[in-house]
Amino acid sequence: MVRLLRPTVAVAVLAGLVAAPWVVDDYTSALLARTLALGLVAVGVALLTGVAGLPTLGQTAPYAAGAYAGALVGGHLCDVGAVQVLVAGAAGAALATATLPLVLPARGVVLLMITLAVGELAVVLAGRWTSVTGGTDGLAGIAPTRPLWGLPVLTTDRARYLYTLVVVAVLVGLVLLVLRTRVGLLLRAGRDDEARLRASGHRVAAHVAGVHVAAGAIAGAAGSLLATAQQYVSPADFGFDTSALLLLGVVVGGTASVGGALVGAVLVVAARDWLFGALPGQAPLVLGLAFVVVAHLLPTARRARPPARPRPASAPLGPRPADARRPTSATGVRA
Repeated sequence: MVRLLRPTVAVAVLAGLVAAPWVVDDYTSALLARTLALGLVAVGVALLTGVAGLPTLGQTAPYAAGAYAGALVGGHLCDVGAVQVLVAGAAGAALATATLPLVLPARGVVLLMITLAVGELAVVLAGRWTSVTGGTDGLAGIAPTRPLWGLPVLTTDRARYLYTLVVVAVLVGLVLLVLRTRVGLLLRAGRDDEARLRASGHRVAAHVAGVHVAAGAIAGAAGSLLATAQQYVSPADFGFDTSALLLLGVVVGGTASVGGALVGAVLVVAARDWLFGALPGQAPLVLGLAFVVVAHLLPTARRARPPARPRPASAPLGPRPADARRPTSATGVRA
Protein backbone atom coordinates (compact mmCIF):
# COMPACT_ATOMS: atom_id res chain seq x y z
CA MET A 1 0.00 0.00 0.00
CA VAL A 2 2.79 2.43 0.91
CA ARG A 3 4.56 1.68 -2.38
CA LEU A 4 1.42 2.58 -4.33
CA LEU A 5 0.62 5.70 -2.31
CA ARG A 6 3.81 7.62 -3.09
CA PRO A 7 3.62 7.33 -6.93
CA THR A 8 -0.08 8.19 -6.80
CA VAL A 9 0.58 11.35 -4.80
CA ALA A 10 3.46 12.27 -7.12
CA VAL A 11 1.32 11.93 -10.24
CA ALA A 12 -1.50 13.94 -8.67
CA VAL A 13 0.85 16.75 -7.61
CA LEU A 14 2.53 16.91 -11.01
CA ALA A 15 -0.84 17.03 -12.78
CA GLY A 16 -1.87 19.83 -10.47
CA LEU A 17 1.33 21.75 -11.22
CA VAL A 18 0.65 21.60 -14.94
CA ALA A 19 -2.94 22.80 -14.55
CA ALA A 20 -2.22 25.33 -11.81
CA PRO A 21 -1.59 28.55 -13.82
CA TRP A 22 -5.05 28.32 -15.43
CA VAL A 23 -6.78 27.70 -12.11
CA VAL A 24 -5.13 29.99 -9.54
CA ASP A 25 -4.52 33.73 -9.49
CA ASP A 26 -1.30 35.52 -10.43
CA TYR A 27 -0.01 35.75 -6.87
CA THR A 28 -0.36 31.99 -6.38
CA SER A 29 1.34 31.35 -9.73
CA ALA A 30 4.33 33.43 -8.61
CA LEU A 31 4.38 31.57 -5.30
CA LEU A 32 4.32 28.21 -7.08
CA ALA A 33 7.17 29.27 -9.36
CA ARG A 34 9.35 30.05 -6.33
CA THR A 35 8.28 26.74 -4.79
CA LEU A 36 9.35 24.85 -7.91
CA ALA A 37 12.75 26.53 -7.81
CA LEU A 38 13.16 25.39 -4.21
CA GLY A 39 11.98 21.92 -5.22
CA LEU A 40 14.81 21.75 -7.75
CA VAL A 41 17.27 22.43 -4.93
CA ALA A 42 15.63 19.53 -3.07
CA VAL A 43 16.48 17.31 -6.03
CA GLY A 44 20.16 18.09 -5.43
CA VAL A 45 19.69 17.38 -1.72
CA ALA A 46 18.16 13.98 -2.54
CA LEU A 47 20.99 13.28 -4.96
CA LEU A 48 23.54 13.88 -2.22
CA THR A 49 21.70 12.56 0.83
CA GLY A 50 19.69 9.64 -0.49
CA VAL A 51 21.55 8.45 -3.58
CA ALA A 52 25.17 9.16 -2.61
CA GLY A 53 24.79 8.94 1.17
CA LEU A 54 26.18 12.42 1.84
CA PRO A 55 23.81 14.28 4.21
CA THR A 56 23.78 18.02 3.62
CA LEU A 57 22.28 21.22 4.96
CA GLY A 58 24.37 23.49 2.76
CA GLN A 59 22.71 23.48 -0.65
CA THR A 60 21.45 26.98 0.00
CA ALA A 61 25.02 28.22 -0.63
CA PRO A 62 25.16 27.28 -4.36
CA TYR A 63 21.47 28.22 -4.53
CA ALA A 64 22.39 31.76 -3.45
CA ALA A 65 25.41 31.88 -5.78
CA GLY A 66 23.23 30.90 -8.73
CA ALA A 67 20.51 33.39 -7.84
CA TYR A 68 22.88 36.35 -7.66
CA ALA A 69 24.81 35.23 -10.74
CA GLY A 70 21.62 34.85 -12.78
CA ALA A 71 20.30 38.21 -11.58
CA LEU A 72 23.54 40.03 -12.40
CA VAL A 73 23.80 38.43 -15.85
CA GLY A 74 20.17 39.26 -16.57
CA GLY A 75 20.60 42.86 -15.47
CA HIS A 76 23.90 43.66 -17.20
CA LEU A 77 24.77 41.13 -19.92
CA CYS A 78 21.99 38.98 -21.37
CA ASP A 79 18.25 38.62 -20.80
CA VAL A 80 18.05 35.09 -22.28
CA GLY A 81 16.93 32.57 -19.68
CA ALA A 82 18.99 29.71 -21.08
CA VAL A 83 22.18 31.75 -20.69
CA GLN A 84 21.23 32.77 -17.16
CA VAL A 85 20.54 29.17 -16.15
CA LEU A 86 23.90 28.02 -17.54
CA VAL A 87 25.83 30.84 -15.84
CA ALA A 88 24.00 30.27 -12.57
CA GLY A 89 24.68 26.53 -12.77
CA ALA A 90 28.35 27.25 -13.36
CA ALA A 91 28.41 29.58 -10.34
CA GLY A 92 26.83 26.92 -8.14
CA ALA A 93 29.27 24.30 -9.43
CA ALA A 94 32.22 26.64 -8.82
CA LEU A 95 31.16 27.23 -5.22
CA ALA A 96 30.70 23.49 -4.69
CA THR A 97 34.17 22.89 -6.14
CA ALA A 98 35.66 25.45 -3.76
CA THR A 99 34.24 23.55 -0.78
CA LEU A 100 35.50 20.13 -1.90
CA PRO A 101 38.54 20.17 0.45
CA LEU A 102 36.09 20.41 3.34
CA VAL A 103 33.60 17.86 2.03
CA LEU A 104 35.78 15.04 0.69
CA PRO A 105 37.26 13.78 3.99
CA ALA A 106 34.04 14.19 6.03
CA ARG A 107 31.08 11.85 6.45
CA GLY A 108 27.95 11.58 8.56
CA VAL A 109 27.20 14.20 11.19
CA VAL A 110 30.54 15.94 10.60
CA LEU A 111 29.64 16.47 6.95
CA LEU A 112 26.19 17.70 7.97
CA MET A 113 27.71 20.33 10.25
CA ILE A 114 30.28 21.41 7.66
CA THR A 115 27.64 21.92 4.99
CA LEU A 116 25.45 23.81 7.45
CA ALA A 117 28.36 26.14 8.24
CA VAL A 118 29.00 26.69 4.52
CA GLY A 119 25.36 27.62 3.98
CA GLU A 120 25.36 30.08 6.88
CA LEU A 121 28.63 31.66 5.70
CA ALA A 122 27.12 32.17 2.26
CA VAL A 123 24.16 34.03 3.82
CA VAL A 124 26.49 36.24 5.85
CA LEU A 125 28.61 37.01 2.77
CA ALA A 126 25.52 37.86 0.73
CA GLY A 127 24.38 40.25 3.44
CA ARG A 128 27.72 42.07 3.66
CA TRP A 129 28.87 42.18 0.01
CA THR A 130 26.75 45.21 -0.65
CA SER A 131 28.40 46.29 -3.89
CA VAL A 132 27.47 43.01 -5.62
CA THR A 133 24.49 41.57 -3.79
CA GLY A 134 22.82 44.71 -2.52
CA GLY A 135 23.39 43.58 1.06
CA THR A 136 20.42 42.86 3.28
CA ASP A 137 18.27 45.07 1.02
CA GLY A 138 18.78 42.58 -1.80
CA LEU A 139 18.68 43.04 -5.55
CA ALA A 140 15.39 44.51 -6.74
CA GLY A 141 14.06 45.36 -10.15
CA ILE A 142 15.68 42.42 -11.96
CA ALA A 143 15.09 42.73 -15.70
CA PRO A 144 12.45 40.39 -17.23
CA THR A 145 13.75 37.23 -18.89
CA ARG A 146 13.07 35.76 -22.31
CA PRO A 147 13.37 31.92 -22.45
CA LEU A 148 15.38 31.75 -25.70
CA TRP A 149 16.63 34.08 -28.42
CA GLY A 150 13.76 35.47 -30.48
CA LEU A 151 11.03 34.61 -27.96
CA PRO A 152 9.00 37.28 -26.16
CA VAL A 153 9.92 38.49 -22.68
CA LEU A 154 8.19 36.81 -19.72
CA THR A 155 6.01 39.65 -18.46
CA THR A 156 3.28 37.76 -16.56
CA ASP A 157 3.37 35.51 -13.53
CA ARG A 158 1.80 32.70 -15.54
CA ALA A 159 4.52 32.90 -18.20
CA ARG A 160 7.28 32.91 -15.57
CA TYR A 161 5.69 29.94 -13.84
CA LEU A 162 5.47 27.91 -17.05
CA TYR A 163 9.09 28.75 -17.88
CA THR A 164 10.15 27.60 -14.42
CA LEU A 165 8.12 24.40 -14.73
CA VAL A 166 9.67 23.52 -18.10
CA VAL A 167 13.25 24.13 -16.90
CA VAL A 168 12.67 22.10 -13.73
CA ALA A 169 11.16 19.24 -15.73
CA VAL A 170 14.11 19.19 -18.14
CA LEU A 171 16.73 19.21 -15.39
CA VAL A 172 14.95 16.57 -13.30
CA GLY A 173 14.62 14.40 -16.40
CA LEU A 174 18.36 14.69 -17.05
CA VAL A 175 19.13 13.71 -13.45
CA LEU A 176 16.87 10.66 -13.70
CA LEU A 177 18.50 9.59 -16.97
CA VAL A 178 21.98 9.85 -15.47
CA LEU A 179 20.96 7.86 -12.40
CA ARG A 180 19.80 5.00 -14.66
CA THR A 181 23.34 4.62 -16.00
CA ARG A 182 26.46 3.16 -14.41
CA VAL A 183 26.97 6.44 -12.57
CA GLY A 184 23.84 5.86 -10.50
CA LEU A 185 24.93 2.33 -9.64
CA LEU A 186 28.34 3.53 -8.46
CA LEU A 187 26.81 6.27 -6.30
CA ARG A 188 24.44 3.83 -4.61
CA ALA A 189 27.24 1.33 -4.14
CA GLY A 190 29.34 3.98 -2.41
CA ARG A 191 26.40 4.86 -0.19
CA ASP A 192 25.86 1.23 0.85
CA ASP A 193 29.51 0.17 1.32
CA GLU A 194 32.14 2.78 0.54
CA ALA A 195 35.03 0.65 1.81
CA ARG A 196 34.09 -2.24 -0.46
CA LEU A 197 33.74 0.06 -3.45
CA ARG A 198 37.19 1.50 -2.76
CA ALA A 199 38.67 -1.99 -2.33
CA SER A 200 37.30 -3.01 -5.74
CA GLY A 201 39.44 -0.33 -7.39
CA HIS A 202 36.95 2.51 -7.85
CA ARG A 203 37.95 6.11 -7.11
CA VAL A 204 35.44 6.97 -4.42
CA ALA A 205 36.81 10.49 -3.95
CA ALA A 206 36.20 11.26 -7.62
CA HIS A 207 32.60 10.00 -7.34
CA VAL A 208 31.97 12.13 -4.24
CA ALA A 209 33.49 15.19 -5.89
CA GLY A 210 31.46 14.69 -9.04
CA VAL A 211 28.09 14.33 -7.33
CA HIS A 212 28.84 17.26 -5.01
CA VAL A 213 29.66 19.55 -7.93
CA ALA A 214 26.65 18.29 -9.91
CA ALA A 215 24.33 19.02 -6.97
CA GLY A 216 25.86 22.49 -6.72
CA ALA A 217 25.15 23.10 -10.40
CA ILE A 218 21.52 22.01 -9.93
CA ALA A 219 21.11 24.35 -6.97
CA GLY A 220 22.72 27.19 -8.94
CA ALA A 221 20.30 26.69 -11.83
CA ALA A 222 17.45 26.75 -9.31
CA GLY A 223 18.77 30.07 -8.02
CA SER A 224 18.45 31.53 -11.51
CA LEU A 225 14.84 30.36 -11.64
CA LEU A 226 14.19 32.02 -8.29
CA ALA A 227 15.55 35.34 -9.58
CA THR A 228 13.40 35.06 -12.71
CA ALA A 229 10.25 34.09 -10.80
CA GLN A 230 10.23 36.78 -8.11
CA GLN A 231 12.49 39.39 -9.78
CA TYR A 232 14.08 40.02 -6.43
CA VAL A 233 16.84 38.25 -4.48
CA SER A 234 17.86 38.78 -0.87
CA PRO A 235 19.85 36.85 1.78
CA ALA A 236 16.56 36.01 3.52
CA ASP A 237 15.84 33.52 0.72
CA PHE A 238 18.78 31.31 1.74
CA GLY A 239 18.71 31.08 5.54
CA PHE A 240 18.70 28.04 7.81
CA ASP A 241 14.91 27.77 7.67
CA THR A 242 15.21 27.17 3.92
CA SER A 243 17.77 24.39 4.51
CA ALA A 244 15.49 22.78 7.09
CA LEU A 245 12.50 22.94 4.74
CA LEU A 246 14.54 21.32 1.99
CA LEU A 247 15.61 18.46 4.20
CA LEU A 248 12.06 17.97 5.50
CA GLY A 249 10.73 17.88 1.94
CA VAL A 250 13.34 15.31 0.94
CA VAL A 251 12.52 13.14 3.97
CA VAL A 252 8.79 13.31 3.23
CA GLY A 253 9.22 12.54 -0.46
CA GLY A 254 11.85 9.84 0.02
CA THR A 255 15.55 10.46 0.44
CA ALA A 256 16.49 8.14 -2.41
CA SER A 257 13.77 9.38 -4.77
CA VAL A 258 14.57 12.37 -6.98
CA GLY A 259 10.97 12.85 -8.09
CA GLY A 260 9.72 12.25 -4.57
CA ALA A 261 12.09 14.91 -3.23
CA LEU A 262 10.69 17.45 -5.71
CA VAL A 263 7.10 16.61 -4.81
CA GLY A 264 7.88 16.53 -1.08
CA ALA A 265 9.52 19.95 -1.19
CA VAL A 266 6.55 21.40 -3.11
CA LEU A 267 4.11 19.99 -0.54
CA VAL A 268 6.14 21.19 2.46
CA VAL A 269 6.62 24.72 1.12
CA ALA A 270 2.95 24.93 0.15
CA ALA A 271 2.00 23.79 3.65
CA ARG A 272 4.33 26.39 5.16
CA ASP A 273 2.82 29.23 3.15
CA TRP A 274 -0.69 28.09 4.02
CA LEU A 275 0.19 27.84 7.72
CA PHE A 276 1.64 31.36 7.72
CA GLY A 277 -1.80 32.60 6.69
CA ALA A 278 -3.88 30.24 8.84
CA LEU A 279 -1.70 30.34 11.99
CA PRO A 280 0.17 33.66 12.10
CA GLY A 281 3.35 33.31 14.12
CA GLN A 282 2.90 29.57 14.72
CA ALA A 283 4.01 28.15 11.37
CA PRO A 284 7.65 27.45 12.42
CA LEU A 285 6.40 25.55 15.49
CA VAL A 286 4.02 23.42 13.43
CA LEU A 287 6.70 22.67 10.84
CA GLY A 288 9.16 21.73 13.59
CA LEU A 289 6.65 19.31 15.07
CA ALA A 290 6.04 17.88 11.60
CA PHE A 291 9.78 17.31 11.18
CA VAL A 292 9.93 15.41 14.49
CA VAL A 293 6.90 13.29 13.61
CA VAL A 294 8.20 12.43 10.15
CA ALA A 295 11.66 11.55 11.49
CA HIS A 296 10.09 9.10 13.95
CA LEU A 297 7.35 7.60 11.79
CA LEU A 298 9.27 6.86 8.60
CA PRO A 299 11.82 4.46 10.17
CA THR A 300 8.91 2.70 11.92
CA ALA A 301 7.08 2.33 8.61
CA ARG A 302 10.19 0.87 6.99
CA ARG A 303 10.63 -1.66 9.78
CA ALA A 304 6.96 -2.65 9.49
CA ARG A 305 7.34 -3.64 5.85
CA PRO A 306 7.58 -7.38 5.30
CA PRO A 307 11.11 -8.33 4.28
CA ALA A 308 11.73 -9.54 0.76
CA ARG A 309 11.85 -13.32 0.51
CA PRO A 310 15.45 -14.30 -0.21
CA ARG A 311 16.32 -16.79 -2.91
CA PRO A 312 17.18 -20.17 -1.40
CA ALA A 313 20.90 -20.72 -1.38
CA SER A 314 20.51 -24.18 -2.92
CA ALA A 315 18.28 -23.03 -5.75
CA PRO A 316 20.11 -23.36 -9.08
CA LEU A 317 20.37 -20.23 -11.23
CA GLY A 318 20.63 -22.11 -14.52
CA PRO A 319 19.86 -25.50 -16.03
CA ARG A 320 20.64 -28.41 -13.76
CA PRO A 321 23.58 -30.55 -14.81
CA ALA A 322 22.82 -33.78 -16.55
CA ASP A 323 23.96 -36.02 -13.68
CA ALA A 324 21.70 -34.15 -11.24
CA ARG A 325 18.66 -35.26 -13.27
CA ARG A 326 19.52 -38.96 -13.20
CA PRO A 327 17.16 -41.07 -11.12
CA THR A 328 18.49 -42.68 -7.95
CA SER A 329 17.84 -46.14 -6.63
CA ALA A 330 16.37 -46.97 -3.25
CA THR A 331 19.91 -47.11 -1.76
CA GLY A 332 20.65 -43.56 -2.92
CA VAL A 333 23.09 -44.61 -5.68
CA ARG A 334 22.52 -42.91 -9.04
CA ALA A 335 21.54 -45.16 -11.89
